[in-house]
Amino acid sequence: MQPDWDATIATGAQLLVVLILSPLLAGILARAKAWTESRRGPPILQPYYDLRKLLRKETLLPSNTSRLFVAAPFVGFAAYVVIAVVVPIITPYPLPVAPLVDFLGGGLLFALAGIVTILAALDAGSNYTALGASRSVSFAALAEPTLIVVFFAVAVITGTNNPYVTNNVLSVSTSLYLSPTHLLVTAAFFLLLLVETAKLPVESSGLMEFGMLEEGRTYEHSGRLLGLFRWNSWLKQFLLFAVFVNVFAFPWGMLSDPGALATAANVGILFAKLLVLVGILVLLEASLAKVRLFKIRDFLALSFSLAILSFFAFAVLGGA
Repeated sequence: MQPDWDATIATGAQLLVVLILSPLLAGILARAKAWTESRRGPPILQPYYDLRKLLRKETLLPSNTSRLFVAAPFVGFAAYVVIAVVVPIITPYPLPVAPLVDFLGGGLLFALAGIVTILAALDAGSNYTALGASRSVSFAALAEPTLIVVFFAVAVITGTNNPYVTNNVLSVSTSLYLSPTHLLVTAAFFLLLLVETAKLPVESSGLMEFGMLEEGRTYEHSGRLLGLFRWNSWLKQFLLFAVFVNVFAFPWGMLSDPGALATAANVGILFAKLLVLVGILVLLEASLAKVRLFKIRDFLALSFSLAILSFFAFAVLGGA
């Protein structure tokens, strides 16, 4: 019974790490970006202050909205909670609920969270939320299939659709990790990451031009519902970052011991990997020239093309 008990504790610890540290990661990103722009920037803990303020506020609902308007943030939150316990974040071994969802299921859960947010924006009946929803749909038409193709590609490469097994395979096989197939799919996921987490510098950033995607869809939400949407956004960012560093880019380092000390060490190892990724993203965002909003489609098309090329490389090179 002891191994099962350890696994249960590890599941709870992993979920708490995702829920608690996702706002912290957003605060670090905002502070680092301000540093590159020679600004003081907000406190690193500002997302926690914002979340506490929103969760204490009254929730006002527009007239003529359906139950979907209220249910959307909870459905998205539930989807991210499920993802948080089925991917390798602080444990290299599968957790008890991991067999329930594979790579394809994870991609579909990410898509589900985005779809319910768009439907809630349309349900509000506002021109502003409709604008945000229409832009989201135009980009999601490429982004969501690309995410699923990337997950499917790495599953084909490693011969498994379980992210934990993929992590173990890539961590012990240097030849597979350095293969053109894996490098292509990693590059595809990185480009997708830039778009999905709004790390592409777009025209008129001071006016939150890109924010019309995330912020525009939730203009009619307030109070606890808006706070939950903000939390969902941070959860999505944290999960995508964690999957990228632990499965694609840096699959090494996690300790396989199910004990509490090893789990705590894995939290530190994960955060060190995330800080490296944050540094890369901040420097990249600061060095890239501003691009027009609808040029995002070009990045998504390139990401999708690289993912497809990884299949061709696998077919031609036989997985080498």
